[in-house]
Amino acid sequence: MPDKINVLLVGCGAISRAWLIPALREKEMKIVGLVDINRSAAEEKAKEFNLKNLVISDNFKDALKETKPDAVFNCTVPEAHYEITMLALKQGCHVLGEKPLADTIYHAKKMVEEAEKRKKIFAVIQNRRYYHYIRGVKEFLAGSKIGNITTVNSEFYIGAHFGGFRDNMEHVLLLDMAIHTFDMARFLTNSDPLSVYCYEWNPSSSWYKQDASANAIFEMTSGIVYTYLGSWCAEGMNTTWAGNWRFIGEKGSAIWNGMEEFAAQKVIGKTGFIRKTKNLNIKFPVKKDEYEGHSELIREFLHSIKTGKKPMTSADDNIKSLAMVLSAIKSNQKKKPVRIEF
Repeated sequence: MPDKINVLLVGCGAISRAWLIPALREKEMKIVGLVDINRSAAEEKAKEFNLKNLVISDNFKDALKETKPDAVFNCTVPEAHYEITMLALKQGCHVLGEKPLADTIYHAKKMVEEAEKRKKIFAVIQNRRYYHYIRGVKEFLAGSKIGNITTVNSEFYIGAHFGGFRDNMEHVLLLDMAIHTFDMARFLTNSDPLSVYCYEWNPSSSWYKQDASANAIFEMTSGIVYTYLGSWCAEGMNTTWAGNWRFIGEKGSAIWNGMEEFAAQKVIGKTGFIRKTKNLNIKFPVKKDEYEGHSELIREFLHSIKTGKKPMTSADDNIKSLAMVLSAIKSNQKKKPVRIEF
């Protein structure tokens, strides 16, 4: 492995900024090319970040041949993930891809199989897992301070005026954003999905062309029931990007605003209509900007390339979060609960 890991980034839309800012701080890697079907988008990103002596292209195959990268950052739209990732893997590249992992479970499985066949690192940018407050909540829940978790509720309400492809995207909330929340539910509770019942709709006030709101109930392993309420077109009283959460355990409950507002109570009373409780404290890890979100995820990805150790968001695990999304869509279409397979 060379001193620097050469990376080709494909897909130079708005989301690529969130990748390039932390990536360019990494001394162990070098951006050797930018690709976008709209060449001017790649040129603009190169100018914005003062990137010189690199390949700018609107053809991914050509850029792969010219740059011969060690890894590919796949920042393309969801329907392009499969084609780009498969080409990169077959050329011997490691891949870090934008979420969702793929547009179908079949494509996701084929990508995972190809990565395993080629012995390449293939991970997804589930950046929520890499924030200090989420790690703190996970540690709190794992400590059984409110007993084993039985029920989890999350709410996500943000009125987001993106413009662009999302305005016409099918299942825009579930595919584009709920994947984060569903992955967090798995991560925080250390459980996996079994079944889902989902209802998706588009409110009359929505500026999206397709359904931008959804409610879903998941049956999870360990006897956990997880409910999701969300909307991309709910204006006013927005939640945080990580959502509002309630965790109900056998011995108490906790509420969390998705950032550093957290409160929990444990039942200590033995009798009474409403039993006496005591407040519990949480200790969040110290926040270090260089170890947050995209920064730490990209750093872990680079470390995985060098060591062969699977990153936390390895695609063979993240396929379970994708299955939650696609099964929720399937449930809505069938108007009944469905089993989740991955």
